[in-house]
Amino acid sequence: MVTRLTTRNVRAAGLIGFLFVISLSHPGDAFPATDKAAATLLVKDALTVPGRSTTIEARLATAGPWTTIGIGGEPVELLVEDTIVATGMTGGDGRVFLSHRSNAQGALPIRVRVGKSSRVLPVEGRANLVVWEQRNPIVAVELAALMEQPPAPPPVPLIGAALDSERKPMPNAAEELAKLTRFSYRVIYVVLLPSSGADGFRVAHQTREWLNAHQFPTGYVWVSPPGGDALGERLDELRADGWKTLKIGIGRSTAFVEAFLNRRLQAVIVPEPSGEAPPKARVAKDWKEVRKKL
Repeated sequence: MVTRLTTRNVRAAGLIGFLFVISLSHPGDAFPATDKAAATLLVKDALTVPGRSTTIEARLATAGPWTTIGIGGEPVELLVEDTIVATGMTGGDGRVFLSHRSNAQGALPIRVRVGKSSRVLPVEGRANLVVWEQRNPIVAVELAALMEQPPAPPPVPLIGAALDSERKPMPNAAEELAKLTRFSYRVIYVVLLPSSGADGFRVAHQTREWLNAHQFPTGYVWVSPPGGDALGERLDELRADGWKTLKIGIGRSTAFVEAFLNRRLQAVIVPEPSGEAPPKARVAKDWKEVRKKL
């Protein structure tokens, strides 16, 4: 009897050992994966009117040696007020396009997050779905016109260069823009990318953070590609899409101001430039004077 029990115990121990070896060789079957990659999920603002479906663009990426690398084939979810309203799959470049329609008006906070993934750690990005009536007056403001200039010219931006988050706002800029929004104006913040290699998703994200940190009124953050008349072409598209109340631009750079003037729209340059201002541009020496020039 003693010998028979000992044999059974040995066989049982052998079976347990065999199962333990199997579990080690297939850790994903017995234990949760611990080698998921860290990633960033950045989202661009979207602009639409009540009741019209619009596309929200996001990009899932991981850090590479020189720039970020998109992660394709991952499920993502769009959330409005903690409710999933759309789902999608990232493409080979990490981008995903999600559609949503809202009847609510204003700058609605949205979230895009990674769904159930075996490769990527949980991550989410935030932006605004801007829903405006097209009868409201709109003013476009160049981000550079809101920032104090650095004491020396910044170096040439590298690939993927981001916004300098330490730049201070121009005196009274936030307060004066807030007054404009109380007069029913809506604000589009325009960022002119310095180079074709700059990361528009990251710049849009950091622009929102900078505006929030310095208490600027919430608006639509739009990143313009560099080169040629890209800003002017985008203005043409917006107006053709029904945004005809966008008639005023407040900027600092010649490229921004001329994009408006060339379309017979009003343009205010602030602060007063050291050289000659573009013809027909209205000049404000500081933000206290801007409203007088509109």
